[in-house]
Amino acid sequence: MLHLINESPFESNSLEDCLRYASKGSPILLYEDGIYAAMAGTRIADRMAGVAQDHKLYVLREDLAMRGVDKLIAGVNEIDYDGFVELVEENKTASW
Repeated sequence: MLHLINESPFESNSLEDCLRYASKGSPILLYEDGIYAAMAGTRIADRMAGVAQDHKLYVLREDLAMRGVDKLIAGVNEIDYDGFVELVEENKTASW
């Protein structure tokens, strides 16, 4: 199952809810304000580095650019809109 998160982890519990239920190995896509969870140097960066070891963690490149984010934790995969569509076509999805 592909887990979609579009809310900032600093303003919402969506990420925590997702991580509570996501099976190890399931992909997680961060987009819109959800991309802030993948930023290096934040108070959750170490936790998210662990998440990236247990899940395939993706961020939408266009949303990084729109928000001026250029420093990501290790293990995060940047994808474009075509990659987003491919992930959705390949997986059942859950939005948080």
